[in-house]
Amino acid sequence: MGERVTIASLSREITTEADAYAWLESLRWGDNPTCAHCGGSDVYLLVPKNGISRRTRTGSVSERRVWQCRPCRKQFSVLTNTVMHGTKVPVRTWLMVLFEMCASKNGVSARELERKYGLCPRTAWYVAHRVREAMRAEGGLLYGTIVSDETWIGGNTQNCHRSQRRSDGPRRYAPYKTPVISLICRETGEVRSKVIANVSGATLYDAIKPNVSTRYSHLQTDKGASYGVVGWLFASHTAVDHTAGEYVAANGASTNAAENYFSQLKRSLDGTHHHVSREHLERYLTEFDFRYSTRKLSDPERMRLLVGQVAKRLTYKMTTTPAPAGPGPQTLPW
Repeated sequence: MGERVTIASLSREITTEADAYAWLESLRWGDNPTCAHCGGSDVYLLVPKNGISRRTRTGSVSERRVWQCRPCRKQFSVLTNTVMHGTKVPVRTWLMVLFEMCASKNGVSARELERKYGLCPRTAWYVAHRVREAMRAEGGLLYGTIVSDETWIGGNTQNCHRSQRRSDGPRRYAPYKTPVISLICRETGEVRSKVIANVSGATLYDAIKPNVSTRYSHLQTDKGASYGVVGWLFASHTAVDHTAGEYVAANGASTNAAENYFSQLKRSLDGTHHHVSREHLERYLTEFDFRYSTRKLSDPERMRLLVGQVAKRLTYKMTTTPAPAGPGPQTLPW
C-alpha cells in the first residue's frame, strides 16, 4: 500500500471484486499466503477457466479468489475465519469501510455507512461492529508509567426530566450515566478503556489488574479515594489534587493524557453517534482506543495493522444477545 492513499485512490485502484480480494490478500498475507484451517504455507490458487470468475452451485457468477491447502486439502479464501467470514457485503465495500474507520478521527456512524455504501441499517451496524471487534487489542500487559482516570458517559443531568434528577447535589450523576476507566501508557501511548459498574476500589482493581504489570509500573491518578486502595500494588503512586488547583505534580505526574482522550471520545460519541447504549459501549471504546494508540501511524499503516488483526469471529447473535451479568467486583486480596 502506497503512502498516499485516499478513498478516491482506492476506488480507482479497486474496480472489481477480484481486485478487492487480491488487494486484501496483499495486505494480510503479503507474498506468503497461509491456510486458514491448518496454518500451513503449502497452498495454491484455484484459477478459474476464464481467469477471473466462476459459476457457483446456485448458478451465480463469483469473482471470489479461492485457495487450496495441499496438506489438509481444504479450500479457503482471505475472508475465512475472519470478521468478514460468510459476508454477503462486497469485499470492495469492506475495504472502503475499513479505511474510512481507520482514517476518521471522530468515527463513522452506521447511518453514514448505510447512506454511502447502499447498505441496509442492520447490515451497516453489523459491519461496523465487526470492524470494531478487529480493532480489539490482544497485546500483553501494559507497564511503565500508567495514567489512570475515569469518566461518566451520558447526557447532562441538567437536561433530563425533573423526575429523573438526583436531589443530593449537582455533582451527583444520574443513574443512567455509565462509568468508564481508561489506562494510558506514557511510554508507548497505548490506551485501554473499559466499562465498569462503579468507581469503587474493588471495581478499579478488577479493571487494572488484568491489563497492567503493576509490579514494574508507576501509577499516576487524581486524588480519588478509590485509587488509594489499589495504589500500593504499583512500584509508585503519584496523585494530583484537582480540588486544590493542582494538575501537574512537581515530578511531572498528571492525568492530562486521560483528560485529552476523554475530550475526543465524548465529542465524537455526541457528534457522530449521538447515542450509544451501555450494552455496546465497550466496542465503541475499543474503536477509539485503537485509533488513539496508533495515532502516530499514517492511515495506510493503521489499515495494514487492522487487517492483520481480522482473524476473529463475531456472529450477529453475539452482538444482539445481552452478555450474562457478571459476579461484580471481586474481593480484594487483602
